[in-house]
Amino acid sequence: MFTKVGASAYKTDLHNTIALLDQLQQPHKSFKSIHIAGTNGKGSTSHMLAAIFQQAGYKTGLYTSPHLIDFRERIRVNGEMVSEEFVTSFTENLKPAIAEIAPSFFELTVAMAFSYFQQQQVDIAIIEVGLGGRLDSTNVITPELSVITNISYDHKQILGDTLPQIASEKAGIIKPNIPVVISETQSEVAEVFINKAKENNSPIVFADQEWMEAQSTINKAHLDVQILDTAEQQMRTLKLDLSGQYQEKNLMGVLSAVKQLQQQGWHISWQHVITALSHVKKLTGLRGRWDVVDLHPLTVLDVGHNEAGISEIMEQLRHVNYQQLHIVVGFVKDKEVDKVLPLFPTTAHYYFCKAQLPRALDEVALAEMGAANGLNGHAYPSVQAALHAAKQHAQKDDMILVCGSFFIVAEVM
Repeated sequence: MFTKVGASAYKTDLHNTIALLDQLQQPHKSFKSIHIAGTNGKGSTSHMLAAIFQQAGYKTGLYTSPHLIDFRERIRVNGEMVSEEFVTSFTENLKPAIAEIAPSFFELTVAMAFSYFQQQQVDIAIIEVGLGGRLDSTNVITPELSVITNISYDHKQILGDTLPQIASEKAGIIKPNIPVVISETQSEVAEVFINKAKENNSPIVFADQEWMEAQSTINKAHLDVQILDTAEQQMRTLKLDLSGQYQEKNLMGVLSAVKQLQQQGWHISWQHVITALSHVKKLTGLRGRWDVVDLHPLTVLDVGHNEAGISEIMEQLRHVNYQQLHIVVGFVKDKEVDKVLPLFPTTAHYYFCKAQLPRALDEVALAEMGAANGLNGHAYPSVQAALHAAKQHAQKDDMILVCGSFFIVAEVM
């Protein structure tokens, strides 16, 4: 299982997924879909789009990964998790095929999601890529639209160690004649997407060229954004219940996706968009993105875990008022921790910890690496011990930030 052990669990072709879906009479061909790839932001983008479709009255499937607490978070219809009964009966019925095909955990989960969406007769399914794009198990669908959020360094041992190489893997979700939205124009990789789209005769849109952010205000629990539609020269005002400022980039991708979908005949009004974006968490169950869980002291959970994700969190911190910052942090071994640690503030108190999984980086080793970067604190053998210590030391006007890994945030939750 990739979640626990990392790259050794990753399968580098679609053979098993196709074989599983053949056993199930190809459920992925029975519903319409939107496919979302990218290094950071694909989870938030997926949930925002799902919320918009739900608000517009469509029966909406949502497939994401990883989960935080319950496996069933990965597979939802209209925000409701797949039933335990479906998970167990699906697995039981597929045991002979599992023995024969020997799929990975992720391959089996994709097949399960697609079967569930077929059974539920969804109008649309929002499908988040697990890792990469070209060889990801989800890349068997022919969607209505492809969305690629952004490209930064992550999973270099699998996807390549230059941004164009990584972009090329993500661009693998671009399908012949299917429009693609790129959320963020990045000069190093824009050509990769343009060329791939041209090769596939796919219309391509760069969202940050269709929209321009005029102003944004961060409140503790939401983000107020004024954004200009550059084609219509019309200012739009939105209130997002996802309060991380980094959501502005994802928002542009979502709004461009909505434009494309409206042109395809999907009945989505601007009012649906406004209402949905102010209730994404309630509609879809999204957690862990600048997730404010307490106000005194201000306690925030964020699953950001790579260089770009941590950079966005540090940028967000500049907009927050607090007396002292306490950071509970842990990583998995295959992240480039040496690139990430210099981004953290040296003025914070640190609580270095380790999630309970084999892939987790040793907390003492992390504390030593932290100290080498001027980050002072103590090592704790568990996330709970680290959080407990942070809560004991924090005053009511302080801030506690929990970040570094999905698994650290999951254990706090």
